[in-house]
Amino acid sequence: MTDAAISQTGDLDAGAPTPDGSPIDALIGALAGRSVVLVGMMGAGKTSVGRRLAQRLGLPFVDADEEIEAGARLTIPEIFERFGEPYFRDGERRVIARLLADGPKVLATGGGAFLSAETRERIAERGVSIWLKPEFEAMLRRVRKRSNRPLLRTADPEATLRKLLEERSPTYALADLTIESRDGPHDWVVEEVIASLQRRFVASSSANATSREVVVALGTRSYRIVIGPGLIEAAGAQVAALAPGARCAIVTDATVAGLHLEALQRSLEAAGLKTAVVICPPGEVTKSYAEFARVSDALLEARVERRDVVVAFGGGVIGDLAGFCAASLRRGVRFVQIPTTLLAQVDSSVGGKTGINAPAGKNLVGAFHQPALVLADSGVLDTLPEREFRAGYAEVAKYGLIDNAEFFTWLEANWRDVFAGGPARLKAIATSCAAKARVVAADEMEQGERALLNLGHTFGHALERLTHYDGERLVHGEGVAIGMACAFRFSRDLGLCPEADAARVERHLEAVGLPTRIGALRGLNADAKAILEAMRQDKKVERGRLTFILARAIGASFIAKDIEESQALAFLERELAAG
Repeated sequence: MTDAAISQTGDLDAGAPTPDGSPIDALIGALAGRSVVLVGMMGAGKTSVGRRLAQRLGLPFVDADEEIEAGARLTIPEIFERFGEPYFRDGERRVIARLLADGPKVLATGGGAFLSAETRERIAERGVSIWLKPEFEAMLRRVRKRSNRPLLRTADPEATLRKLLEERSPTYALADLTIESRDGPHDWVVEEVIASLQRRFVASSSANATSREVVVALGTRSYRIVIGPGLIEAAGAQVAALAPGARCAIVTDATVAGLHLEALQRSLEAAGLKTAVVICPPGEVTKSYAEFARVSDALLEARVERRDVVVAFGGGVIGDLAGFCAASLRRGVRFVQIPTTLLAQVDSSVGGKTGINAPAGKNLVGAFHQPALVLADSGVLDTLPEREFRAGYAEVAKYGLIDNAEFFTWLEANWRDVFAGGPARLKAIATSCAAKARVVAADEMEQGERALLNLGHTFGHALERLTHYDGERLVHGEGVAIGMACAFRFSRDLGLCPEADAARVERHLEAVGLPTRIGALRGLNADAKAILEAMRQDKKVERGRLTFILARAIGASFIAKDIEESQALAFLERELAAG
């Protein structure tokens, strides 16, 4: 599966056969008349995979493009040439709607079909969508074998294909599942599809329980992010599958320990895993040299070895600290993230950034050390204070602002449901994790694209430092919210971003109760020069020059390395004057 592989499951062992039949029989019954709809770019293998998948499932197979050609008695290139693309898209939409209404099947769609919001709605009503995501070079080799691709009749087909993939991928990522369509036997892809469908649909002991899954694709170091309720109780089986019989050292804080530690220990020990516990004080002050030394010594005292597991059980502070201890202990031991805050579930638990704060600034001492597994129990978010949940939501909104304007629009309409819980919350978390997983897989060590994930953080980290990491005055997500609003206003002032987009960002963050102005910080005794000096300690500083994440529009952020400090200083002075 791919970095953005998302599936819903009723049970973590959903592939098991039911007492009454085979796993395939159980899957067909659980699909309850839904069609399996393959979406994605030309050359992804939708037709070849679809035929084999239909045979395995005992369902009819239909290729939407072949249906269109048969009905029109013209090839698709001929339709494009005679009538144009809008005409074709309208017909494609109507054909797919008819096919979906005509009983369950495996349906392969054309590359542009899923871009239609109406088609996506029809698929959601009557089917399950699967994005077959090939490696680019494999896709290019496949499309070069055929000359009937109307959209590739350009002077540079390779560049055109890259542009189409870049433009379409955010929409393809909205599919229910994403499967990597590798350059190899299609049967392998078929088995991946079946396994993912089983995890999503086969009934578990709790018919209403659902979870989603994202895969961070890093070769032999790939790992799963499982999202859903009840995962603390299921943690033992999950961790035991990775490390049977291992010792598990749980690093947590006093607040989380009081609420959830007993349930986690019970689950781990029931799976035959010995446990030790290290409890830290809550709050950002825990990310310190002193706590790093204390926790590392405690892990050594617990006799944690390389094949054992450190379990980071808490918010972002615990995840960063425990992960750094795991990276350093015996030069690297495995660790599992069980994040208990929204911010940690959608951001800090994913991607392998670990570390502690230094007097000079935040997260300046650390290591890249990927977890072996992330279990994001959405149920524990109900125990979060409202302020903490709102702060985490800032990181959710960030993913829409970076490169997914459609997701940001969805959040504007559905944020209340995200706060209330249920399917909207799961979708928001899974979409955020998939976005981060995709970026991490492409740029693990933050040499390029991954820096976009720091939207709002250059401003936010500086404000955290100036408030001395005092959670009573400012928590991380609030700093990010102020920082994102500042980034859009700064972009507006530089003539990069429309005023309407900057105002829209500010309006949405304020609607959910997040601060958007530096002046919102009570008692901040810092002028523009002091804020700029704090920003100079940002990790993205290169050769003494600040790097900003700015925006041309909502969903169109970029890395800016050519901003003069005088421009930043003038902007900060305007912000402080505005209050």
